[in-house]
Amino acid sequence: MSGAPSVLWLRRDLRRGDLPALGAAAGAGAQVCVVFVLDPSLWANAGRARRAWLAATLRATERAYDGRLCLRAGDPRTVVPDLVRELGAASVHVSRETTPVGRRRDAQVRQALDDAGVDWVETGSPYAVGPGSVLNGSGDPYKVFTPFSRAWRDHGWPRPATEPTGLRLAQVASEDRAWDLVDAALAEPDLPHLPEAGEGAALRRWAEFLDDSLAAYGTDRDRADLDGVSRLSPYLKIGAVHPRTLLADVADRGARGDQRSEGAARFTTELAWREFYADVLWHQPGSAWHDLRPALAGMAYESPAGLVETWRRGRTGYPAVDAAMRQLLAEGWMHNRMRMVTASFLTKDLHVWWPVGARHFLDHLIDGDVASNNHGWQWVAGTGTDASPYFRVFNPVTQGLRFDPHGDYVRRYVPELRHLPGKAVHEPWKHEDGYLHGYPEPIVDHAAERHEALRRYDAVRATS
Repeated sequence: MSGAPSVLWLRRDLRRGDLPALGAAAGAGAQVCVVFVLDPSLWANAGRARRAWLAATLRATERAYDGRLCLRAGDPRTVVPDLVRELGAASVHVSRETTPVGRRRDAQVRQALDDAGVDWVETGSPYAVGPGSVLNGSGDPYKVFTPFSRAWRDHGWPRPATEPTGLRLAQVASEDRAWDLVDAALAEPDLPHLPEAGEGAALRRWAEFLDDSLAAYGTDRDRADLDGVSRLSPYLKIGAVHPRTLLADVADRGARGDQRSEGAARFTTELAWREFYADVLWHQPGSAWHDLRPALAGMAYESPAGLVETWRRGRTGYPAVDAAMRQLLAEGWMHNRMRMVTASFLTKDLHVWWPVGARHFLDHLIDGDVASNNHGWQWVAGTGTDASPYFRVFNPVTQGLRFDPHGDYVRRYVPELRHLPGKAVHEPWKHEDGYLHGYPEPIVDHAAERHEALRRYDAVRATS
């Protein structure tokens, strides 16, 4: 049994189950110090909702580790090496980071540890298949989703990791100021309504979705008015559950002849999209905040501050758009179909470059993930891989009528329209009392702005 302790540095893996890095850290019977470091630069830029979600998850993770989560605050490039020296640790264990910021940070921490003769051990990642692992026959990354998803499935992934037996958790003092930051984030006024946090909550939500909604997921997932989606993205983002766990449960049900449905296949495909976007970011780190495809680099964009703020507040006069933007503010989450509708409105109706919207989403989404969020925005804007063509412009009215056919979604988030029955909420201008309770008239004419978007697209194509 080794006398020197090991350090398990948690980042996007705030759980205890299905965590290969935990097993590696506990190897040979080593005592394990489980630590999370609040990085001031990331903390300050996270937005109130994401800070609160992280804070709630840290409290849940502390309980999951029997009160033995060590919380420190500061630059990890100094905090982690300092903790290693404090403990006389022989190794630091992590799940491999895949974002540009995380990779740069880890390279610097690893160098400091190498200089001190301390082992840096990466085991697993936040994904079923680590980004960079799926390549085509020429050894190049995939640029289109469909062939990637086939290769991703063929590549496969291991079964969920089991918790190491005889785990010995070290009791290492946290910094009071770090927990003070956590508690202050949870005490912020007017926070959105957040779901229950932590691994246990994630697994309970997953079990509920498996039993009640998976079979119909293929047909219900686009309906904004129904509870047809898993709502697991906030848990996946923070690592309270691993996608490998979800994939294993879906496969197990299929093997028993249960839930062999379009829903199960579609859910697996949605996880593949998440992994595809992470893979794209791995190979093209610049695509986090710049157009992946340069074909539209000369596109003329607007910066209408007043109209953008109206979009942010959900006051555009288009009910489906406004309901979605208000859902974001109220819950720190938005239905995926409505993410596309609102993104199209900003980029095609208001002619605003997609990073403006992507930053707003990351400020408010508790599942805000730079790979999925920013590449999803580029899909709509027509500048990303597997992009929706720029000339595809979502009509906010027809999208609302199709994916909220009875108007329940709009009425839930737009109280000014609750007096309108059924689908009438999507076109208040057609009703004599549509604006009775102060709902705004449309800030732009969609048909005219669609024409303008296509004109700009044709102009940039002619010069490219």
